[in-house]
Amino acid sequence: MTKVLLLSDTHSHIDQRILNYAQKADVIFHAGDIGEVKILKALENFAPVYAVYGNIDGQEIRSYCPKEIVVEIEKVKILMHHIGKYPPHYPPKIQEKIKEIKPKLYFCGHSHILKVIPDAKNHLIHMNPGACGKYGFHHIRTMLRFTIHQEKISNLEVIELGLRSSMKN
Repeated sequence: MTKVLLLSDTHSHIDQRILNYAQKADVIFHAGDIGEVKILKALENFAPVYAVYGNIDGQEIRSYCPKEIVVEIEKVKILMHHIGKYPPHYPPKIQEKIKEIKPKLYFCGHSHILKVIPDAKNHLIHMNPGACGKYGFHHIRTMLRFTIHQEKISNLEVIELGLRSSMKN
């Protein structure tokens, strides 16, 4: 069984609440708008990190992270981008990639809006964890965690980290 933590849009912010969840994960996915490499390094202290760069990320992050990740965990294929929209409105290149690799999970960030959407047409689950940083228009900072066990995704949990406007470092 693999415990997965999915987060996005840290925008250079990391705090102990995020790290407390990171230390309970077997693998961490960051769906872009990281901000600084120090965010990834902090997460890497706890588990392997798969991360893609986002539209706010500069050259340092872009040299550290790819634009797209395809990985398999316990026979569950995962595709991740930063900007991916929602089913059935994926950008054409992403729709082509979904058809090509047939992932069971598709992760993206960017919108700062937490959504988990079954995509019956593509036989996958679309997940956007919202934003756990303190910059953006979101009100509640969020992440997702779940388990993958023998090709099954279960125990999906929305993690609310509190109001963005009442942040204390």
